[in-house]
Amino acid sequence: MSPKTTESGTGTGHRERLLTPARITVLLLAVLALIFIFENTHDTKIRLLIPEVTMPLWMALLATAIIGALCGAYFMRRRRRP
Repeated sequence: MSPKTTESGTGTGHRERLLTPARITVLLLAVLALIFIFENTHDTKIRLLIPEVTMPLWMALLATAIIGALCGAYFMRRRRRP
């Protein structure tokens, strides 16, 4: 029997695929990033080309993290397609 056609009687196959070391590492980094973001709550001035805006630093960090995650997801998705 090939490794791809194992019987599902053990029930551990799904759990092993769910909690891989890479996924645990990414989850840990995401939690640490969120802790860092929400610990920095003071207001700061942000300049995007010309306009200057004052906003909480956590909001700017969170927006940057979301933009980075979306860009990463976009490029990983394009890489998987032939």
